[in-house]
Amino acid sequence: MNRKTAAVSAGVVAGALAAGMIGGALVRRRHPRDVEPLGPPPPEDLGPVDSFDGTELAVRAAGDPEAPVILLAHGFSLDMSSWWAVWPELAKDFRVIALDLRSHGASGRAVHGDLSLRAMGRDLAAVLDAVAPGRPAVVVGHSMGAVAILALAEQRPELFGPRIAGVALIGAASSDLLWGAMGSVTELLRPRLGSLQAAARRVDGLRRAVLAGPTGLSGVVARVTQFGPNAPKDVVDHVVALAQSTSSEVWTDALPELMEMDLRHAVPRVRVPAIVLVGEHDRVTPPTGAVALTGALPEGRLVVIPDAGHIPMLETPEAVVRELRGFARAVLMPPAPRSRRRRRASTGTKEGTA
Repeated sequence: MNRKTAAVSAGVVAGALAAGMIGGALVRRRHPRDVEPLGPPPPEDLGPVDSFDGTELAVRAAGDPEAPVILLAHGFSLDMSSWWAVWPELAKDFRVIALDLRSHGASGRAVHGDLSLRAMGRDLAAVLDAVAPGRPAVVVGHSMGAVAILALAEQRPELFGPRIAGVALIGAASSDLLWGAMGSVTELLRPRLGSLQAAARRVDGLRRAVLAGPTGLSGVVARVTQFGPNAPKDVVDHVVALAQSTSSEVWTDALPELMEMDLRHAVPRVRVPAIVLVGEHDRVTPPTGAVALTGALPEGRLVVIPDAGHIPMLETPEAVVRELRGFARAVLMPPAPRSRRRRRASTGTKEGTA
């Protein structure tokens, strides 16, 4: 590798780090099994669920099977364990369902290598059809999981209302995913590398090469790129381990999809109540982008989570639980309207005793 190529490759890696895509995966050698689990997964194994193309999806659930449904979709290079601090509290009131997206976690490799965002959006629909048929749900997506929701709205807008009663988008964007962290670096690298696919392959090659090197910097890198200033060390280590264990095909095929993603035209199709959660220190999808996304949603509301970065459900889970619970209750369990007769009778009583 000559000096110019090495410099460009280093730039791609630095840009991906800044975007939070690789985070701490680059320099930690130990296997995820050496990392103490943060918490148990949802107890009920509902999988595997076959997606539209036969890809097998790992799905687990918690809570009363008859309770209103919340579906949780994780972000890039993560899995359902990213919800470990959220699902137990939500399961007290809701039927909480979590999945591993294709080629992530315990799910099978994508059939035909289809790691498109549209395929991941259809994964969400397949899970709802399989485990909560005919029931309205709130769908919650983090980062890539949130983009998958927008991709589903592009393909199946008729689901938003009858089946998907509300959406929560955490650390989300509808386009220009890397601009918040990289500025003009992406455009600078495109002509030199020819394509983002080539850039992603180089990123994955360097990721694997550095994994064979010395340890020591991963926690620092992950903390700087993905987290707020007070993220617990065990949380940072867990994200490092997850990213490290992700298959190369996710880096080489799904990463370019995220780089080039533009689903702004799909946002108006989300014609249901929506809440956008963003950490105040999010460098991947900064609050300015969350403001724009909220404004484009027909029924959007923005919440900035103090002290959090790009993964607030791991950094400040109490705040995320509070917002998700309140939102899901309003959407799925609205208070019954008081009858006009009772309201009039009550008013008459008050007037009569005044």
